[in-house]
Amino acid sequence: MQFWQSLGTAINPIALKLGPIQIHWYGVIIASAVIIALTLSVREGQRVGIESDNFYDYILWALPAAIIFARAYYVIFEWGYYSQHPAEIIAVWDGGIAIYGSLIGALLVMWFFCRSRSISIWIMLDVVAPTVILAQGIGRWGNFMNQEAFGKITSHAFLQDLHLPTFIINQMYISGAYRIPTFFYESCWDVLGFVVLIILRHRHHLFRQGEIFLSYVMWYSAGRFVIEGMRTDSLMIGNTIRVSQVLSVILFVGAIALFIIRRRHKYPWYLEIDATRK
Repeated sequence: MQFWQSLGTAINPIALKLGPIQIHWYGVIIASAVIIALTLSVREGQRVGIESDNFYDYILWALPAAIIFARAYYVIFEWGYYSQHPAEIIAVWDGGIAIYGSLIGALLVMWFFCRSRSISIWIMLDVVAPTVILAQGIGRWGNFMNQEAFGKITSHAFLQDLHLPTFIINQMYISGAYRIPTFFYESCWDVLGFVVLIILRHRHHLFRQGEIFLSYVMWYSAGRFVIEGMRTDSLMIGNTIRVSQVLSVILFVGAIALFIIRRRHKYPWYLEIDATRK
């Protein structure tokens, strides 16, 4: 296993070679994030009365859908390139998957899955929301390994002033220039969001059914909107509109509206509900 190609250069994106098989750091990190999120979700699910088998069964369907939707989302907005290189459409191991796409795929599967199991989708969403944002924070390090999700050109001195480790600074040397580590900003924002939700989740009479999930949506979309504006490798509509910023605004406003509507209907508190209630 070779972590660095050589001292002072970028990290080798390939974690391990087994003959013709190459295992990429990107895949290792994403898989690790999924396992951590699943483990934590199972523990919380037991607290609110959702059997662990439901999470394992769900992930078997959700993971393939999330990957497919994440890749499709990315390819659609980069069609100018992929229409000329169709063989690369399935090359997810090289990066190029969109978090918003994966969330759309996973949510669609969850809707059908919860209906088939007579599980409250809102409670399921409340259980997984904090672990999903943690997985997103971990997953950004997969982008780091592939030198993706970066910002505008900056100086070596600026990166040093952030007190970043040398290996991060070296990895931010992309296409002949140092770049702002927006992947790192988003990772920190996501992990902070996880900590906040975990600290607040079990406080009685704070969150009603579905509100942990809606809080996650607001937290993530707000941070993503700001950080996306710093990136120079964003998916674009035309040459001026960042896709993720548009979607972030829609999600943020939609989550606030749902939060207010559901409060008026006085849904049960998170810790005082039957998990099978829809």
